[in-house]
Amino acid sequence: MFKIIGISAALGLTCAGCFGAPTPLAPGLTGSVGMPNSGSQTDSVELPVRGLGFARYRPLGRNHWGRPRLVSALTRIAAEVENELPGGVLVIGDLAAQRGGKIPGHASHRTGRDVDLLFYALTPGGAPIASPGFVRYEPDGLAIVQGSDDYVRLDLAREWLLVKKLLNDRDIGVQFLFISRPLEALLMDYARARGEPLELQYRAQTVMLQPGDSLPHDDHLHLRIACSPDETQAGCSGGGPYWQWLPPLPQGPELDQALLQEIAADEPLEPLETPLASGKANDGGV
Repeated sequence: MFKIIGISAALGLTCAGCFGAPTPLAPGLTGSVGMPNSGSQTDSVELPVRGLGFARYRPLGRNHWGRPRLVSALTRIAAEVENELPGGVLVIGDLAAQRGGKIPGHASHRTGRDVDLLFYALTPGGAPIASPGFVRYEPDGLAIVQGSDDYVRLDLAREWLLVKKLLNDRDIGVQFLFISRPLEALLMDYARARGEPLELQYRAQTVMLQPGDSLPHDDHLHLRIACSPDETQAGCSGGGPYWQWLPPLPQGPELDQALLQEIAADEPLEPLETPLASGKANDGGV
């Protein structure tokens, strides 16, 4: 065992995935550390309360900290959507705590790679409005506002533009967009009707998923970004597949045949000989 550890260290191999959070045993773990449901984060950035095209759902909330590249992309893309289709507001829910870890109401959101995005909304007559909150949209794209008789309609044009820009932004690398199946179908029907590139449609259908272990996400879009190549080396781990269109992850050095044979020859210590194994008779003890 000691020989293998020594060989790995000599090759510069790391064991970032062995730890779920920065510890004195692994002081090099920084950024997004561990899994989305069992990790932490360092060096996070707080999402502003509001900006061009976006606003926080909880202006005074404490859990709006995320990876710098995610916060930057959210503010940039919200502004781009506003410039192309003026009048909408991207209402942004929780990201993570400043140092990550568990936050109320979420099983994940622990490593700064998750964020809840409320759906762009329209009045039934088609006027853009800020989302009234986490309202549940039916398969027809309509939702009733709790505590009233008012309805809102899913803004497919802005919502698809948001999805499209997220998928085309290489700085973040979308891993999942958790959304209910009926709302995914509405978005994909809209994309097909617009004649969007088939490769983009394929990527959108690949990352959009109704989760099987939580609510269907018919009241918001849950964005999770993948670990970047640099984050992977610094302790970021998993949370879903790493899609083939994302930037390639760093590869460790190839092990030549001589090194593999040396590792295979490193047997553990021989077990201590027992009386039965050595053929010695029992001394009569009970």
